Amino acid sequence: MKKDPAHQRPADNALEVAIGQQVRKFRKQLDLSIAELCGTAGLSPGMVSKIENGHTSPSLGTLSALSRALNVPVTALFRTYEQQSDAVYVESGKGLNIERQGTRAGHQYRLLGHSVHSSVRVEPYLITLEESSDVFPLFQHAGIEFLHVLSGSLRYRHGSSLYLLKPGDSLFFDANVVHGPEELVVLPIRFLAVLSRATSDDG
Repeated sequence: MKKDPAHQRPADNALEVAIGQQVRKFRKQLDLSIAELCGTAGLSPGMVSKIENGHTSPSLGTLSALSRALNVPVTALFRTYEQQSDAVYVESGKGLNIERQGTRAGHQYRLLGHSVHSSVRVEPYLITLEESSDVFPLFQHAGIEFLHVLSGSLRYRHGSSLYLLKPGDSLFFDANVVHGPEELVVLPIRFLAVLSRATSDDG
């Protein structure tokens, strides 16, 4: 059956391919072999080869290691992907899995899009919390953040305030104040988190 051209989608691995192209470009600009890049970044040759060929979704930790080894900001690895289109389509169940600082097993962060403009950066995440614990990661960073709960419920801390968030509830706040889940009330929990900050805050 032929697909209606109006419903054709970009390749599912377009982001991975764009990241791989940038890694290869910056590596060659520095006249580094894959082995030399691996030695500096602390990654295996097989992993770097898969990344350069767009065959894997690298974690944020891996991207950070590559950016340091290549002496470029992490955002530079997304640059050609951002330039391809002003719209980003992410199919259900897709997206780039991200390992954030403080994240443990059972806390899944899936990046649904990524765009860097001249004045503002916006990053939407689908976050899934599946395991209960007495200790939760707290975050503090530049910008503002928006949460919208899809399922489950949790008590969420923002500074000295606690909010009981249930399906359909939202929270919009200054991310410069310490924030994060305080208590997981009903598991599993799924919510959207949209982070926004000025690009000047990237340092």
